[in-house]
Parts: sequence; C-alpha cells; structure tokens
Amino acid sequence: MSPLQLLDHLLNFVAPAVAVAVLLALALRGLHRARSLRVPLWKQIAITTGAGVATLLGGLVLTGHDGRMASYAALVLVAGTVQWALLRGGR
Repeated sequence: MSPLQLLDHLLNFVAPAVAVAVLLALALRGLHRARSLRVPLWKQIAITTGAGVATLLGGLVLTGHDGRMASYAALVLVAGTVQWALLRGGR
C-alpha cells in the first residue's frame, strides 16, 4: 500500500466522525444558541471528533471490520453525549 492510499484510507475512516461532529455542533448552534456560545465551535467539533474517532476505532477492534452499523450507532450516541456534557446538560 502506498502512502497516498494509506492517507486515503485514514481520511475515509475519520470522515464519519468529522461529519457527525460538524453537523451536530452547527445544529446545536441553531437550536440552543445561548448555551452553545459558551463553548467555541472549534472546541465542540474537535472534542466530538476525537471521541467519535475513538468510538470508531473501538468498533474496528471489537468487530474486526470497519463500517459496521453498530459502530455508527455508537458514534451517534457518543457524539450526542459529548455535546450534552460540553453544553452542561447535567449541570
């Protein structure tokens, strides 16, 4: 595998986590403007992306395959939980 192919595989592995993080952070900006302004947008996206990549990596290790629906379901749950915690949902 060439370095370019490896980079392509890594970017495609991370892409769902980045997409969920960006869409969720932007959606929360529109829905809960006062709360979401407490935490900078870049920080929301970075922390949620990191948690999402860790979740996808855990799914890859547990199932042995990338792209399982269980991994994506866990990604959505983890991303929502991280955003909830960042915006002090539990206070």
